[in-house]
Amino acid sequence: MSGPSPTQRVLSPADLADYVNASFGPDRGVAACGPLAGGGFAAVWWVRLDDGREVVVKVAPPPTVPLLRYEQGLTAAEARYFRLVATHAPRVPVPPVLHHGVDPVLGEWLVTGRLPGRSLSDLAASGGDGDRARYDFGTALAEVHRVTGDRFGYDDGRTGGSTWAEAFTAMIEELLADGVDWGVPVPAQRIRSVVRRHRRLLDQVRRPALVHFDGWDGNVLAEPAGGSYRMCGLVDGERYLFGDPMVDLVSPLLLRRAEDEPDHPFLHGYAAAADDPPVFDANLRRRLGLYRMHLYLLMTVEMPSRGMTADSHPDRRVGLARLLDEELTALSRD
Repeated sequence: MSGPSPTQRVLSPADLADYVNASFGPDRGVAACGPLAGGGFAAVWWVRLDDGREVVVKVAPPPTVPLLRYEQGLTAAEARYFRLVATHAPRVPVPPVLHHGVDPVLGEWLVTGRLPGRSLSDLAASGGDGDRARYDFGTALAEVHRVTGDRFGYDDGRTGGSTWAEAFTAMIEELLADGVDWGVPVPAQRIRSVVRRHRRLLDQVRRPALVHFDGWDGNVLAEPAGGSYRMCGLVDGERYLFGDPMVDLVSPLLLRRAEDEPDHPFLHGYAAAADDPPVFDANLRRRLGLYRMHLYLLMTVEMPSRGMTADSHPDRRVGLARLLDEELTALSRD
C-alpha cells in the first residue's frame, strides 16, 4: 500500500502524549516516540516514557470505520490474549499489558511493554539466520496450546460454538457474508461444500486449545543469544481463538504447506514440545487444507477494508485466488 490502511488512525506525537496521559496520568510524559511498521489494522507506535520505560501503544480503528465481522473488539481481545498467556503459559514471552483504555474522544487503545529484539521477517530480509528462533517459536506454541477454553471459536460472546465443526463453519460463514458486503468475489458454494464434506473430520477435534492464529514471521521477535538468534517475543495476539491447535501450523509457513516441509525448524520445535506431536496423515492434511482455505479466504475478503483492490494489488488477488482454488480442489476430491 502507498499509505496507511483505512483502518489505521493517523497519529502525531501530540496524540501519543494524550494516550500516555490517559493511561498513566498527567504527570507521565513522552521522551521520544515513532510509528512501528508491519501491521495493517491498528496504528502502532513505540514510546519512550520520561521515566525511561519503553512501551508500545496500539490504537484501534475509529468506530466509524467499517471492519470485518470478526475484527470487532480486537483491541480488548489482544489484552485478554496476553493476560491468558502470561497466566497460563508464563514461559512464553508476550508483552505485559499496562493499560487498556476506552474514551469517547481518544477511542480504544492498548499499552503494553515493549519487548526487545527484531521480527523474524526483518531478520530474514537482512540475511540473518532465524532457524533457532523458529524452533523456539514451535516450542512456545506447544505450551500455549495446553491452555484450554470453555468453548470453540472466538471468546467474549463472539462467533463460536459447542463443537469445532460448528465454530469453524460459523467463522467461514462470517467471512462469506463479509465478502458479500464488500463486493469481493469468492467461490462461496465450493467453500461451503468442502466444509460440509469434512464436518465429521472437524468434529474429531474435542478440546478447544488456545490458538494464536497469526504466527507469521512478522509477529515473532528474536535477538542474538549464544551465537544464534533466539525467540524473545510473541506479539499481535488479537486474532486468537479456541480450536484445533493445528490451525497454528499454517501462518508460520505462510502461503506454503507444513506437510511438505517436515524438516522446518518450527515444526521440529513444536514436535519436540507438544503433548501430541503432529503426524501428517491423510486426516491432518485435510484439516490443514481447511485452515489454509480459511486463511486465504480471510486474506482475500479483507483487501477492500485495507484499501487494496484487484487493480492496486493484482499479484495478491491472483495469487490468493490460485492458492484458494488449489486447496478447494484437493479438499473436493479427498
